[in-house]
Amino acid sequence: MSRSDAPPAEIERERRRLDVVTQETRFALLQDLLGHPEGLPSLKELDYVNPSKSRSTIHGHLQTLIEVGVVETVTLPDDQRSRDLPYTFYGVTEEGRAFLDRHGLLRAEETLREIYDRIERTEEIERYEQAPRPDR
Repeated sequence: MSRSDAPPAEIERERRRLDVVTQETRFALLQDLLGHPEGLPSLKELDYVNPSKSRSTIHGHLQTLIEVGVVETVTLPDDQRSRDLPYTFYGVTEEGRAFLDRHGLLRAEETLREIYDRIERTEEIERYEQAPRPDR
């Protein structure tokens, strides 16, 4: 079935997702998720690379991306958690990847990783980046 033959509800869902992901802050967060070395940054890492946004603003935008199925929360199992390291991470869902690919929004993924690699990090952020991540 082509997009033009899609049922109205599916077309509306696609339109809603496009509206959500193309909002400036949410699009920047998606770029951060795609650029992160593990593809699963913690909220603190996202806060660090978005200094002009508050942590609560970032969290709110992540929740919106989760609501439309583009992003998911991934949590480290209790027995693998460390006291001073993050255990909740955010990543693009498989469905979200398919959506982004369908709209040509994954083309720059390698470039996003190169840009992310150039970010100067504090020791704390480097430690957070090296924290164990859950399997997906």
